[in-house]
Amino acid sequence: MTLTIRDLSVARGGLPVLTGLTFRLAPGDALILRGPNGSGKTTLLRTVAGLQPPLSGEIDADPDAIAYAGHSDGLKAMLTVTENLRFWASVFGQQDILPALRGFDLENLSDRLAGTLSAGQKRRLGLARLLVTARPVWVLDEPTVSLDAASVALFASAVRVHLERGGSALIATHIDLGLDAEVLDISPWRVTADARAGASDEAFL
Repeated sequence: MTLTIRDLSVARGGLPVLTGLTFRLAPGDALILRGPNGSGKTTLLRTVAGLQPPLSGEIDADPDAIAYAGHSDGLKAMLTVTENLRFWASVFGQQDILPALRGFDLENLSDRLAGTLSAGQKRRLGLARLLVTARPVWVLDEPTVSLDAASVALFASAVRVHLERGGSALIATHIDLGLDAEVLDISPWRVTADARAGASDEAFL
């Protein structure tokens, strides 16, 4: 499935942060978002994932084709690693969680309560959810936070396999994942402080 973004404008806290952004993400492709902190990467990803409406523009994608992973790992602390993955698999109509356990080196932790895991282990479990969604478009916001070098390599490998199988990935990250991916710096589409102030003033006219 192809994700197409046309002339998209997005807002944070009611104020525009990016405007006029256009790009296309085809099956098998990865696109790395870059930009300084506060530039709107998270806002853009949340909008693409359908968690908030755009100010204007088009997002041409089936919402049921998108799997989103943000800053929160989305875990149930009193469920085990296995129980968490089974829960998410059931949400997405899947059954087999073994590839997710193996893909993120969680087999030895399968009976541990999620709440007892380290930050890095929780992140690996959170990312393992991607493998039980069966959704072709991954939208990922700083997915390697809390991961050590070995775990980053596991994540990058999971993305490569996903791309090889015809999936796609839109990833905001500041590190080099070693992927064959295009890089999109969103800085040229940032809304200036003066433009935001003008938009705010117009709301009261």
